[in-house]
Amino acid sequence: MAMTLITMGVIYAIVMACGAIGFRVPPNGWKPAGWVPPKKASANAMIAHGHVHLNTAWKTKQFWLIWGVLFLNVTAGIAVISMASPMLQDVFGGALVGLDDREAVLSAAQKAAVVAAAAGLVGLISLFNSVGRLFWASLSDKIGRKNTYYCFFVIGIVMYCLLPMWGHLGMAGLFVISICVILSMYGGGFATVPAYLADIFGTQMVGAIHGRLLTAWTAAGLVGPLIIAALRQAQLDAGVEPSLVYDRTLYIMAGLLFLGLICNALVKPVKPEQQMSDEELARERALQKEDTVSANAETAARGSFGVGGVLAWLGVGVPFLIGLYIALAKAAALF
Repeated sequence: MAMTLITMGVIYAIVMACGAIGFRVPPNGWKPAGWVPPKKASANAMIAHGHVHLNTAWKTKQFWLIWGVLFLNVTAGIAVISMASPMLQDVFGGALVGLDDREAVLSAAQKAAVVAAAAGLVGLISLFNSVGRLFWASLSDKIGRKNTYYCFFVIGIVMYCLLPMWGHLGMAGLFVISICVILSMYGGGFATVPAYLADIFGTQMVGAIHGRLLTAWTAAGLVGPLIIAALRQAQLDAGVEPSLVYDRTLYIMAGLLFLGLICNALVKPVKPEQQMSDEELARERALQKEDTVSANAETAARGSFGVGGVLAWLGVGVPFLIGLYIALAKAAALF
């Protein structure tokens, strides 16, 4: 186990370094060629026109509300990730191999098929986790970050409340679809929150602000599995059937999403006095040695694409495609 984690850490470090090598930060004031500012505010009404300093941002109620939004969304998502495989096996049992009786005693071959189907679900949700990051982040550019999180919480509450019903009715297909939707929003939450922070606090120090906000992920990673394991064990100790122990847990996760919905509704733009003055902003940019837009702004923003660029993309793309293949191969077993 230790060597597996060490190996994974080395691989992650290499892939992330490749991604960082190909990353470019555009100079101040840079805009894409031909870009025209939108005339209507609509979904962009919450985008800040100034920048908030890191030392001020984390003291605002907006920061802690968004912290709560991420914490609750991740806690609920981790619940599904940690329960997905055993939940599918316990709830549907023999039905996954075509038996009418879900409680039937399975042969060794049938047990292996059920385990393979559960592994397929894990592969499928990992795929939706990835795709959700692209889909929901892109959608947030159209409807706004706050509205996107409204979608996460409202749809999530519905999905979590429907899962027990799909289980009782033996509707494995709808059960799997609901879990995939939930995991797409789990990934989408991570992909959307940096832009949410940039809208509220400006772009100047959003990287550092995002770093502090990610403590919500750490907290959820610690608290979520503990809550879920304790709830499951308490119900098993009370004599609840294994196929029914997840119902209460899923309803509790829906309740957490409702709290997240409230936190998201309370997020408002920061006050103008909380933003940096022009002098403070200029001083921060001078400390970071940021250049103003120059004649070669296009190159500064995008960088040259030579052998280094190709190698960087291969360093990221090849592991991604390998992971995609593994996820699809596992998901195939589910069908």
